[in-house]
Amino acid sequence: QVQLVESGGGLVQAGGALRLSCAASGRTFSSYAMAWFRQAPGKEREFVAVINRSGGSTDYANSVKGRFTISRDNAKNTVYLQMNSLKPEDTAVYYCAAATYYGSRYPESYAYWGQGTQVTVSS
Repeated sequence: QVQLVESGGGLVQAGGALRLSCAASGRTFSSYAMAWFRQAPGKEREFVAVINRSGGSTDYANSVKGRFTISRDNAKNTVYLQMNSLKPEDTAVYYCAAATYYGSRYPESYAYWGQGTQVTVSS
């Protein structure tokens, strides 16, 4: 079992920045690929970014590429999402998730989820 707790969400103006954190406890954090997803009201949960176990490989949704950066600190059992140049369309609940393999963009591939943190970008 892996327990995930997100933090760092909030209200920010368009063009601003936020850094989300996801702290993990339980089984060995470095055994998991970690991802961020988001879900806006009335929409399906969508992939944002993923990072492999070592942190050496990452993948991003086209909508956030160049603006968001995923990273991890295995010594701190934490994964981060640095979000820059935020847009109103980035408004959503952001979730971190863990999977035993790297590369999937599908929520079904992730066994463990946090409770989510709200990000609201005002225009």
